Amino acid sequence: MRRLLTALVLVLAAAGLLATPAASAASRSHGPKPTVVLVHGAFADASGWNDVIKRLHRKGYPVLAPANPLRGVASDSAYIASVLATVSGPIVLVGHSYGGIVITNAATGNPSVKALVYVAAFAPDDGEPLVALQTKFPGSRLGEEALDIRPTGPSTFDGYIKTSVFREIFAADLPASTTALMAATQRPGDLATLQQPSGAPAWKAIPSWYLVAKQDRVIPAAAQRFMAQRAGARTREVNASHVAMMSRPDAAADLIVSAAMS
Repeated sequence: MRRLLTALVLVLAAAGLLATPAASAASRSHGPKPTVVLVHGAFADASGWNDVIKRLHRKGYPVLAPANPLRGVASDSAYIASVLATVSGPIVLVGHSYGGIVITNAATGNPSVKALVYVAAFAPDDGEPLVALQTKFPGSRLGEEALDIRPTGPSTFDGYIKTSVFREIFAADLPASTTALMAATQRPGDLATLQQPSGAPAWKAIPSWYLVAKQDRVIPAAAQRFMAQRAGARTREVNASHVAMMSRPDAAADLIVSAAMS
């Protein structure tokens, strides 16, 4: 009887009337790949993702890297949410640094977002401001003394990292020629964002991944591990500065692909 059933299964599979487990897996693997949406943080722009984008494109993933306005947690999250609404099909949403609080809020309630990936990023809980996470553990060198603060209105201020300490704090493992360009072209963040609370975190409902940068001088590695563990994220660690997606693009891209294939 067992031989008869086995033979029948083989005949049906050969005729295309029954999918074998291997065939089903192959069918799933050949489905449409999710769109990867990459969200940058403060003191940076979307070009910081360039090497990651090249690697994702080589693997056949569609990618969007929108400009994060850096004007406020609620407004930036709403803008990124509006970008996500234009994407057809599944999404893997990735954030770096301040971009982490943006994806944490932008993905909430969006069923198309299948995975969140944090790259040396903030992953706050409900009501939690960034400053509480940045100072929760020792090691951050991004204090007021490191910032060039410029007024943008009667009670609003933009912060830039001073050129003299930009490489040391932000990207110590990149060539000085590269960080000089980054410092000159950095986009400032509204300093009010440090105190603005996060909303209900999407990581409570959406699976998450986290790339910990062990040499980070902006968000201490201990803070990153704390946030990753709290979110239940699948975590990898790399010897990298705050801009792990630039100094370790292979690791960042591999983690994103792992999230996309889950």
